[in-house]
Amino acid sequence: MTPMTSAIKTLLLILLTASTSAVMAGNIVLEGNYQGKNLFVKNAFAGTGVGFCVFEVTVNGSVTADEWNSSAFEIDLSILLDLDLGDQVVIVIKHKDDCPKPKVLNPEVLNPKSTFKTQSISVSNAGLLSWSTTDEAGVLTYVVEQYRWNKWVYVYEVDGAGRTGKTNAYSFQVTPHSGENKFRVKQIDYTGIPRYSPAAEFTSAVSVVTGASAKVDNSINFSAETMFEVYDIHGNIVKKGYSNSIDATNLKKGIYYLNYDNSTIEFMKKK
Repeated sequence: MTPMTSAIKTLLLILLTASTSAVMAGNIVLEGNYQGKNLFVKNAFAGTGVGFCVFEVTVNGSVTADEWNSSAFEIDLSILLDLDLGDQVVIVIKHKDDCPKPKVLNPEVLNPKSTFKTQSISVSNAGLLSWSTTDEAGVLTYVVEQYRWNKWVYVYEVDGAGRTGKTNAYSFQVTPHSGENKFRVKQIDYTGIPRYSPAAEFTSAVSVVTGASAKVDNSINFSAETMFEVYDIHGNIVKKGYSNSIDATNLKKGIYYLNYDNSTIEFMKKK
């Protein structure tokens, strides 16, 4: 056998071994934020019947000291002393492919959780809503809401900063209606349960909007631009927006309910 032939065979053996290793291994990758809880993994026997499927677990690139050689094990994130609540984590579970894929039983513990505490919230005379928070464990959106027409109404969304180690400050220019106004912010995490700030109240100098009447032909014209909603008698919203007029030509004859400014009226579409 020539030296060249021997080298080619060696190279083929290396490539075959690498290919077999690639086929025989897989990764489960989880990304999220540390929320103070650990992960639990259901493991299976390897296809050979010797040992278990998982052969390595890393967190942020470091191999953990967890006991993988069992049918179920815990990935203990608390032993990583440099992890603070809200820190980003990337977990890689390496497993063989000749066995049932390992199952992470509680991956939701890495989802951002709403934990913010409101330090202050207020609205200026110019309509600037400002709030500050601490203890944000994860990056979540703040939803700005305004109380009008006897309900809380969606206004806008502001991105949260998440854990920064300090107080986070936010602001948004709101559009007040006439009279007393109330605004608040909320976050909704993976649990689906909203977390609210206190309400910020102030009295607006905006003039009362007029112009709506009990009988409507083709349009409704207001004395100034205003947020509005039109509902049919079944409670379905048929028009909404922000304007000084509403086109009513495509409304069918009947009774409707109109929310505008800080008022609610009933009107009849005549034809």
